[in-house]
Amino acid sequence: MDSDSPITIITASEFLRHDTGGSDHPEAPERMLAITDRLAEGYLANRIHHLPPRPAEREQLMAFHTEDWLFRFEESVLSGRTYIDHPDNQVGYDSYEIATLSAGSGLVGVDLAEAEPGGIVFCQTRPPGHHAEPNQPYGFCFFNNCVIAARYWQRQYGRRRVCVFDFDAHHGNGIQTAFEEEADTSYISIHEHPSFSYPGTGWAEERGIGAGKGTILNLPLPPGAGEEQVLRVLPKIRQFLQEIRPDALIVGAGFDAHRDDDMSGLAFTVELYRKLGVFVREIAEEFTQNRVVSILEGGYNLRRLGSCVEAYLLGLAERDA
Repeated sequence: MDSDSPITIITASEFLRHDTGGSDHPEAPERMLAITDRLAEGYLANRIHHLPPRPAEREQLMAFHTEDWLFRFEESVLSGRTYIDHPDNQVGYDSYEIATLSAGSGLVGVDLAEAEPGGIVFCQTRPPGHHAEPNQPYGFCFFNNCVIAARYWQRQYGRRRVCVFDFDAHHGNGIQTAFEEEADTSYISIHEHPSFSYPGTGWAEERGIGAGKGTILNLPLPPGAGEEQVLRVLPKIRQFLQEIRPDALIVGAGFDAHRDDDMSGLAFTVELYRKLGVFVREIAEEFTQNRVVSILEGGYNLRRLGSCVEAYLLGLAERDA
């Protein structure tokens, strides 16, 4: 990546149609507008162009999810249900269709990363995905966008050693489920300690199972942790990557660790997200020949979300001073 790298935002107005029941639900359509508005008027406005996603096909969804879950999800929304399994998982009539489009945003991102390595690719999408398990939704998530993109990267382009780096405030239990028994894939997560935070997974001792032992790196942080604690763990990530040697990198880019976001007790700043962008840029250059795709996960404070995303993209776009 260089300072003139194009910045491609993969998004669609259709994401506004995923109905989570109004302003009381944190995973609201306004999240998309907050990001779009900030990027349109900010430092990167002249470098950004947009691409539409495409819906993930059934076979691509079933690279992780069960057919039973696909049927149950689709039938639930068409029958007029307002949530699935738990009131957190609010849905509307269009939610199945929009979730397939959300999952497909990562596929377009992977195609672009292969065609133009070195460009910056950010999937501005909802619903998020990292909590979704093979046969059920969790924590606002219905299809696991990062896992579906990873499977596509493996199958379509033969990049077997795909790593997902997730800095959402919450542990991506669904990503760990997908990868923890595999030797080729790997998962790195910085998140609030599971003693204090949803979903209660992501202990440091969880390192993988069987053939996947050593392919999971969980870095739980105590409540109140911010820049000092995050910068302290980045060398551990670099060392882990030196051992794993991934071919491709997917970033689960969640912004709910910001100190003003009520969804966690962490204390990240806008500037820390810029530094995380710089770090992602560096590890993509070092390990994956710039093959990297970022996919939006959480981030619910509408006053801060756009600035956090912009800062992360600035970090990807510019070298640290």
